[in-house]
Amino acid sequence: MNTPLNAPLDAPVNPPVEAPPSTPVNGTAPVHGTWEPRPAARWEDAFLSGNGHHGALVSGDPDDERVVVTHHTLVRPVGADEDRLPPRLAGALPALQDRLLAGDASAAETFTDGRPLQWVRPFHPAFQVRLRRPDGTGNGTGAPPLHRRSVDFRTGVAEATRAGRAGRAFVSRADDVIVQYVTGPDLTLDIRLDPRLPGAPRSLGVGHGAVLTAEGALLSLRARYPDSGLAYTGVTLVAVTGGTTSLAPPGVRVEGARSVLLLTRVRRHTGETDVVAEGRALRDLLTGDGPAENGPADGGPTGSEGAGARTARGTPAAPGAFAEAYDALLARHLSLHRTAYERVTLDLAADPAERALPGSELLTRPRSAALLERLFAAGRYHLLSSGGLFPPRLTGLWTGDWDTAWSGAFTNDANLNLQTASAAAAALPEVTEALASLVQRQLPDWRDNAREVFGARGVVAPAHSDGESGHSYHFNREYPLHLWTAGADWLLGPLVDHDETRGAHDPRTTAALAEVALFYEDFLTRTDDEGHVVVVPSYSPENRPANAGWGTVNAAMDLSAARHALRTAADRHPEHADRWRALADRLPPHRINADGALAEWARPDLADSYDHRHLSHLYAVWPLHEITPYDTPELAAAARRALELRGPENDSAHGHLHHALIAARLRDAERVANALGRVLDGDFFHASLMSAHYPHRHVYNADAAHTLPAVLIEALVQSTPGRLVLLPAPPADHPRGALHGVRTRFGALLDLTWTEDGATAVLRPTRTVRIELRTSDGAEPLDLVAHEDRVLTLRTR
Repeated sequence: MNTPLNAPLDAPVNPPVEAPPSTPVNGTAPVHGTWEPRPAARWEDAFLSGNGHHGALVSGDPDDERVVVTHHTLVRPVGADEDRLPPRLAGALPALQDRLLAGDASAAETFTDGRPLQWVRPFHPAFQVRLRRPDGTGNGTGAPPLHRRSVDFRTGVAEATRAGRAGRAFVSRADDVIVQYVTGPDLTLDIRLDPRLPGAPRSLGVGHGAVLTAEGALLSLRARYPDSGLAYTGVTLVAVTGGTTSLAPPGVRVEGARSVLLLTRVRRHTGETDVVAEGRALRDLLTGDGPAENGPADGGPTGSEGAGARTARGTPAAPGAFAEAYDALLARHLSLHRTAYERVTLDLAADPAERALPGSELLTRPRSAALLERLFAAGRYHLLSSGGLFPPRLTGLWTGDWDTAWSGAFTNDANLNLQTASAAAAALPEVTEALASLVQRQLPDWRDNAREVFGARGVVAPAHSDGESGHSYHFNREYPLHLWTAGADWLLGPLVDHDETRGAHDPRTTAALAEVALFYEDFLTRTDDEGHVVVVPSYSPENRPANAGWGTVNAAMDLSAARHALRTAADRHPEHADRWRALADRLPPHRINADGALAEWARPDLADSYDHRHLSHLYAVWPLHEITPYDTPELAAAARRALELRGPENDSAHGHLHHALIAARLRDAERVANALGRVLDGDFFHASLMSAHYPHRHVYNADAAHTLPAVLIEALVQSTPGRLVLLPAPPADHPRGALHGVRTRFGALLDLTWTEDGATAVLRPTRTVRIELRTSDGAEPLDLVAHEDRVLTLRTR
């Protein structure tokens, strides 16, 4: 059954089913937010808000508020466009294949056009909106003023209070604008847009604008990139209630006000942008239906841009006018954000006293149920907030530094895939749609990769992308990422999962799957002595055999991805099904090595390298279900042995949680707990509850934050279109809990509660289906009828 091409990805095919309000396990509910008793001293600790387009990092200091503004489109143009094309190597491919099949272990190391390693264009922040008390004082008593900053995951509002003043900030999912609202008695603030952020290029061409308007002021900042025709412009409307507003270049000073409302947008562009039109669009948001009263119809200024005039202007707004505007902006946002966030919740029966702790103190208690609850909630919140125009980057949607590690890219050979792993089960179609949007934008570039590198039809996804380009141009000898062919299958996997949860095929995904199958038709033309088609060249990110170069033959991941892609495409394209299934069946089987482990390369003469952060060779276990303890027990045992032998290498967070996801599929609860414990014990989380790539909060990175919810869900519930697995790897340290609102791939919403003695699952199916139920007691068939709740009771011991 197909939905219309323009239907939203989360459009229900059957009537929507929502979970009823859940009952707390121990009488009190988990906390859906976090707080700190002091402002963020580092941008990494700033609380986060976002709508998948704009992002905001809120420091939470009412005396000197700094809100760093980001946008998914902000990538610095470095390098010439011609250097961002895939290498033209197709003509040399047959010779490379001959050499690799003949046993030349280093043949692929020269399969390049000679270019040096080139990173994708780096993601960067725009500027910070700065609101500072001119006197820089606190509460005037000489004692440290009482302070609290918090972020509410249900609303996306970051709030800070001190000495009768309050500041709130959120990024509207409805109006695509950053909203800040400051209230308090006799507010006096200097307000400006400040581009001075760590790593900002000195040659960045910055121009400021500040003009007085009927509401208060309109600020602008234009930044032109060095040696480029590209620029970005930020515009902030300052709406003031009471007091006076005067120019104080490069910003304005507000004196004696009761409240200040700021609306900010940033756009990347060529040429010039119309700041007046941008200001008019922001003003329209104050009323929701047109230009604000008392203001010039064209949004024109009452002062001169950038002038040093100190002409003060009283604010004509009626008392409460901008408070009503703030409330209306928030209400429109909540109708989208709160609805999405509250679909799924986790309750681990945590101690209410620990639930009340600030996040930084809770992080010092790594075995606390309250910490795991809060990290689960924060992970879903941050994942939702970073998914919109694009899915999350390596840093989600946020950075306070221009020198973003690994360019803040979309890294498709593990990181993006892990971050979006929970989107279907955790009921975040907004994130799935963001991923679909990225794929659709880049399909033309994926076709170029297939043609130029492999001489094939169809598509090949790159390992890295900046969001602008989908070309494979980031590679070198140690990282021959241009040879990797499994990326399209991995990126399309969550889209297929989502289609299964809602019971309909998105035609965009169906068409893309056909293009992946076409690639394999053209690429899988070489055979071995047994008649199997061979994946050559082949690459297992980001590892190499102990006795060969990086580019090889028959990496386990490539075999699984090719099989899965061909069979999935065949399921949706009956006119090609026989041909594609036959090709999938000709791929070689996985190999079990002398250690009893699933080999990373199926070719017998390639030796495994065990100490590595990536677990690409276990792709058949997770995210696929090609190898399971139920259907392929011998291969599952070999996969378990491979997992036992895998070292952590450099302690990357994504490696630990990838390990946990695979262990959950293999029903290894102890290994799940150990891998999760490495992250919780390793000081991977900032006070913001955003994570780091390495222990001790080294390198800001969203992998752990966004992947942790997937680990907890997989440990409790797993599903395929024909199977439900309950409590496959339950957390021994948390013997009581409840998981509400999970979506299954056979079209049912699931609520699960468990205690030391047993568990209850309530299924709310949207379609009639027979599935296999798997528990610790074994397997049994389960018949579900659309819109008839089914209650299951099982023992946990």
